[in-house]
Amino acid sequence: MTLHPRRRALRVRLGMAAWLTLVWCLLWSDFSLGTIVAGVVVALTVGALLPMPAIEFSGRVHPWNTAVFLARFLWDVVVASWQVAALALRRAPLPRSAVIAVPLRSHSDLYLTLTGVFTSLVPGSVIVEAHRLTGMLYVHFLGVGDMEGVERARRAVLETEAGIMRAIASDAELADAGLTRRRRARERDRTGVDA
Repeated sequence: MTLHPRRRALRVRLGMAAWLTLVWCLLWSDFSLGTIVAGVVVALTVGALLPMPAIEFSGRVHPWNTAVFLARFLWDVVVASWQVAALALRRAPLPRSAVIAVPLRSHSDLYLTLTGVFTSLVPGSVIVEAHRLTGMLYVHFLGVGDMEGVERARRAVLETEAGIMRAIASDAELADAGLTRRRRARERDRTGVDA
């Protein structure tokens, strides 16, 4: 059962107002009635004066794929943290860095944003620019010394996008991006060869 678009928009606005109220109270370090009321007023005012553009989302959360993506993401964070620490502690000159253009498979604002956020959370990588019309992310990577490193970094971003899409995208969005949810097809997506 889907909600009417107006009800859905109201739910989103109320959720955003609740989130902004919580942030307001955390910033003031006070959860008194006065602070909560002031937070609600500020949240509703901000929501009315600066409305967020609507983002289309036709998928749903797939629990198994979400768990797999989050486990992989946490593993990437741990490994990258050790790699960056090792780079910081070694005496040799720092390795070369690079800004790499990564064309994403999906041109959805939602997947572009989520891919950028999760990529930036991995130590050693920062989003420099996201080009919305072309679906291109420009990512600065630390420790990319040769073309093999560039390709490895580009693959990491595309694997992040694929993991996000498998976790929350609809089947039609996956098909448009040339991806599937099944394990055998995933191996084919990654290597180009059927497993």
